[in-house]
Amino acid sequence: MEARLTEIEPGEVLRYLGLRGAADEAFSGQIARCTEKLREAAAPRVLWRLFDRAPDGTLIGSDFRPEGRAVARHLEGCGAVILMAATLGSGVERLLRRAQTADMAEALVLDACGSAAIENVCDNLCALLAERFFPRSLTSRFSPGYGDFSLEQQRELFAVLDVTRRLGVTLSAGGVMLPQKSVTALIGVSDGARAARKESCETCPMGESCAYRKDGERCGKA
Repeated sequence: MEARLTEIEPGEVLRYLGLRGAADEAFSGQIARCTEKLREAAAPRVLWRLFDRAPDGTLIGSDFRPEGRAVARHLEGCGAVILMAATLGSGVERLLRRAQTADMAEALVLDACGSAAIENVCDNLCALLAERFFPRSLTSRFSPGYGDFSLEQQRELFAVLDVTRRLGVTLSAGGVMLPQKSVTALIGVSDGARAARKESCETCPMGESCAYRKDGERCGKA
C-alpha cells in the first residue's frame, strides 16, 4: 500500500508547537518555508499486517499479546488487529539534525512540521485500510506508550512486523525510534458496527507535555 503525504496543515503545526490562535504573517511564512523543506526531505513509507485475535488477546501467528486495560477497552469486540508502522525516512532525520546545530528556532518549527506530516501519513493509511476492509469496522490507531500500553512492547511489535529490515527504522536502547518521525500502532477490526469512541487526553501522544492540558483546557482534538 502506497504511503501518502498529502498535507501539512499549519494549524496542526501550531498545535504541536503548543501555540494557540493564528500565526502572524512572519511566522506563517516561516511555517510555509519549513513545510516546503520538510516535504522535499520526506520519503514516507508504510507497513501493515492483519492478524486474527485469540480470546486471550494474542495475535494469532505470533507471540505478541498487547497488554493493558486501555488496549483491552480499545479492542473490545474486535476479532482481528492490524499492526502498522510508518516513517518519513532518514532524509527528514538529517534535516532536523542539521537545523538543530544551525538554528534552534527553525529546528523547533521543522520538528512540529514533521510531527504533523507523519500524522498525515498515518491518517491516510488508516483511510485506505478503512476502504480496504469495508464493511468491517476499524478503530482509531493506538500506539505503545499511550495509556497503559507499555512502551516496552514496542520491541515486540517491531519484531512481529520486521520493521527494521522492511522500513529501516531502528530502536534505541531507550526505545526511541530512529528516524524519530516514525509511528507504530495497532488498529482493531470488528465485523459489526462500532460506536465511535472519542479520543481522550489519556491516549494523546502529547501526553503530559500538552500546554492546553497544563492550563486545564483541551486542544479540540480530544
